[in-house]
Amino acid sequence: MFGEYALYYAETVVALVCDNRLFVKPTPGGKAMIGTPDEVAPYKGAKPHYLITEKLDDRDWLSGLLAVTARDLDSPKPRKPKALAKSASRSRQKQR
Repeated sequence: MFGEYALYYAETVVALVCDNRLFVKPTPGGKAMIGTPDEVAPYKGAKPHYLITEKLDDRDWLSGLLAVTARDLDSPKPRKPKALAKSASRSRQKQR
């Protein structure tokens, strides 16, 4: 994908670690916690994320930020298994 690390919170990607920097997905709750965040793209072609430079050592604040971010983001949609999706499209083609 992008060659770096994704941080998950309850099966939801909430942040990225790229070039040894922490980028949190932008959400209203996250912005309220951070105040005035720096918005930077973590890699070329990515949407801007909140760059976290302060409070990296504050475990309670950081875990709270990730929890708020996860709560604000939509839950990931379950994916269909590839074999099932391929067989379903083949059966539709045969019916035509």
